Amino acid sequence: MRLLADPLRARIVSLLAAEALCNCHLVEETGARQSNISNHLRVLREAGLVDTEPCGRFTYYRLRPEALEQLAAELGELAAAAREVQTHQRKRPCT
Repeated sequence: MRLLADPLRARIVSLLAAEALCNCHLVEETGARQSNISNHLRVLREAGLVDTEPCGRFTYYRLRPEALEQLAAELGELAAAAREVQTHQRKRPCT
């Protein structure tokens, strides 16, 4: 979840949801510096959310849907747990 907490990283993920893009496209779309985009892409790649595809002297990036589906499932489980707490008004007593 921390991966998407950064606004620029969330924007990159949103852009990659629409199409595969290279670093130059992401710089153009976000207005961020190339080195900043590269750092965020590295973090997303290391986390397994993004795949790379070499294309000549460029590298295209695309989202891995299965990684996003897993993240969505984990968020769904958290929501279910929170709903359970709310329904049963569960709370830890103070000491």
